[in-house]
Amino acid sequence: MNPVDVALIGFGLAGRVFHAPLIAAVDGLHLAAVVSSRAAEIRAAYPDARALGDPEEAFADRGIGLVVVATPNDSHLDLASRALAAGKHVVIDKPFALTSGEARTLIARATGRLLSVFHNRRWDCDFLTLKRLIADGTLGEVVHFESHFDRFRPEVGRRWRELAGPATGTWYDLGSHLIDQALQLFGPPLAVTADLAARRDGALTTDYFDVALQYERLRVVLKGDSLAPADDLRFVVHGTNASYVKHGLDVQETQLRAGGNPADAGFGLDPRPGHLVLPGGRKTAVAAERGNYRAFYEGLRDTLAGRAPVPVTASEALAVMELLESAEQSAAERREIAF
Repeated sequence: MNPVDVALIGFGLAGRVFHAPLIAAVDGLHLAAVVSSRAAEIRAAYPDARALGDPEEAFADRGIGLVVVATPNDSHLDLASRALAAGKHVVIDKPFALTSGEARTLIARATGRLLSVFHNRRWDCDFLTLKRLIADGTLGEVVHFESHFDRFRPEVGRRWRELAGPATGTWYDLGSHLIDQALQLFGPPLAVTADLAARRDGALTTDYFDVALQYERLRVVLKGDSLAPADDLRFVVHGTNASYVKHGLDVQETQLRAGGNPADAGFGLDPRPGHLVLPGGRKTAVAAERGNYRAFYEGLRDTLAGRAPVPVTASEALAVMELLESAEQSAAERREIAF
């Protein structure tokens, strides 16, 4: 089978740091074109890829099989719709769209075409380790799951993610990761209660979230804070047999930002794999799984070849959007929202 030619739209943080290196590292995919005004950077980094100034050039190219939309959230509906109308398979960087309504529109327009969303943190080293600990019974029944994505960024940045408007701020940027992981582990909750806030001086959008998901017995807490000097707590998970405590984020983003190659021997290895706490307080080390963001694009390649299911389905990404919105409603109305 010939490699699938891929057009990447956007060469900012998402396109340059995540999508382009991962696409280029997967056999069976070929980064054929990048749509961006940063033509010189594209040619320097990927000399075999064409630098295009208009996405219509990619849509009109019959050789392009897959279009990856790595642009600001307010452009997802338009660009993905045009790519689908041109007969392309489409990947969208998370979150899916501005609203769940837009997400449903895209699903309706994707008849006969693959439509997926880049929820890459399903392949974080710590999340893969936690999945194993739950699946093999090490933790017993999970009764409390606390997931953090904290940072210390007291100054408001000049980025579109920090501007006022729909689907901006840390809840949509980081909360979407935490929601997707929780849904993968536990399925949809019964209800959600949320506290969302803009707490930094000059903040225009959400920079803090504390969201509780209610299940029959299990309680899930998702937290993100931009004013957290002690920003390295990742998981606190209590089960009926043991607890799992993890500090430090997955290393793959840091490695990609530094120019690391996903094929490098040390890529995705967790230097701080966390530990188990057994009844009585005894701590034991945990063997860490290797993080693997390439798995998303390897899965897409295999899907297009008819060998595997879609690694992230559009319906799964829609569920994330619906829970993002339910939390916003809960915070605005200061009450629990049935989900």
